[in-house]
Amino acid sequence: MQWEIVIGLEVHTQLSTSSKIFSGASTAFGAEPNTQADAVSLALPGVLPVLNRGAVERAIKFGLAVGAHIAPRSVFARKNYFYPDLPKGYQISQFDLPVVGQGALAIQVEPLSGTGQSYEKVVRITRAHLEEDAGKSLHEDFHGMTGIDLNRAGTPLLEIVSEPDMRSAAEAVAYAKALHTLVRWIGISDGNMQEGSFRCDVNVSVRKLGEPLGTRREIKNLNSFKFMQQAIDYEVQWQIGTIENGGKIQQATILFNPDTGETRAMRSKEDAHDYRYFPDPDLLPLDISNDWIEQVRTTLPELPQTKQTRYVNEFGLSAYDASILAASRAMADFFETALAAVPNETKMCANWIMGEVSAQLNRDGLDMTQCPISAQQLGGILQRIVGNTLSNSGAKEVFRTMWAEGGEADAIIEAKGLKQVSDTGAIEALVDEIIAANADKVAEYRSGKDKLFGFFVGLAMKASKGKANPAQLNDILKRKLGQ
Repeated sequence: MQWEIVIGLEVHTQLSTSSKIFSGASTAFGAEPNTQADAVSLALPGVLPVLNRGAVERAIKFGLAVGAHIAPRSVFARKNYFYPDLPKGYQISQFDLPVVGQGALAIQVEPLSGTGQSYEKVVRITRAHLEEDAGKSLHEDFHGMTGIDLNRAGTPLLEIVSEPDMRSAAEAVAYAKALHTLVRWIGISDGNMQEGSFRCDVNVSVRKLGEPLGTRREIKNLNSFKFMQQAIDYEVQWQIGTIENGGKIQQATILFNPDTGETRAMRSKEDAHDYRYFPDPDLLPLDISNDWIEQVRTTLPELPQTKQTRYVNEFGLSAYDASILAASRAMADFFETALAAVPNETKMCANWIMGEVSAQLNRDGLDMTQCPISAQQLGGILQRIVGNTLSNSGAKEVFRTMWAEGGEADAIIEAKGLKQVSDTGAIEALVDEIIAANADKVAEYRSGKDKLFGFFVGLAMKASKGKANPAQLNDILKRKLGQ
């Protein structure tokens, strides 16, 4: 029996404002519990919410980035429910009139198994609405009790809701990653998943091919792409097994346990009518003018997909290389700044960033924003390679020294004596000595043993302490050995 998997995502993105969505309280992460839980966030008697303009601008920016309709008028509503970490009994959110309407995001899907071809897919975005976050329940180290930290209450969120367009865990992960890249790229969120700035709820259902949509179960609060894949894979198999054994799927909110790799039901899933939405009487409708939208549009950077296409068309890079270099705005900016030093060496510049730079970052557990070598410094190293001052091996030594100790390329080259020998006379004299000292090998080479050429190159590089210009050395060796 053939089953089709149907997946939609609801992604909660914490917006990068310094204050909360309806008050001036700080959104800084890591403060002592309840030190940032102000009266407005808790809706204490006599206080009124005031909308944060910066949160609205970030929502507009996201809408423009995904080609969505920006509502000229949207309304905030009260979503009524009670949990210990939402003590006022309702969340201010948006329901039927969100600020961002329908849009779309193109994604590149890489098969999770490592086999098969990658492909492009467009995922439709239903809406993106502004809302406030709730607090957080803490269950550890409380001797069987639960602690409540309300610092997050009132933190601005943009909830991005997709259509159920994804048909595999690979597509869901690719969409979540593309969204994660985008919100950081346009500067509306830091996307820190460990701190809860980017959290995914995944709606999963299965159906027989050609049949209507099945009953969905919502996996809550996934903050890891790896866990997302594992949770979806387990849930799909559980749902298929349940149906094939004669059971029925009940709509539910579920949690994923990464220790066991299993999902478990937390509560029956609420529908919109369960929340008793109604317009918040303390907040006027939000009016967004065309002038405001166009003002925000001017702040949009070149978007990732546009940049990747330009790298392929303008620089002649492969689609794979372009996708790696445009994986983050910091990486792309680093590449373009370094390339400015050697504008005709696109592939060499790309290889160094994807190779040496990325390897060192991974080794030291850093991201591109923490790179100890600036793009200008790397450009300086590449200029010395192009100018025949440095060999590739010498350049790597300069790079390693610069990474560990700092400094500029020329000073390191001078201090370590790494300047490449490009003097034709000096290289010819060195080759003459090697030929004279290895007459038997020369005779074998001239009799047809071409593989011995590498033997002579090795001797010459050793004699020059790796400083001989490889291209010049090869030309001179070929000429003299062929005489």
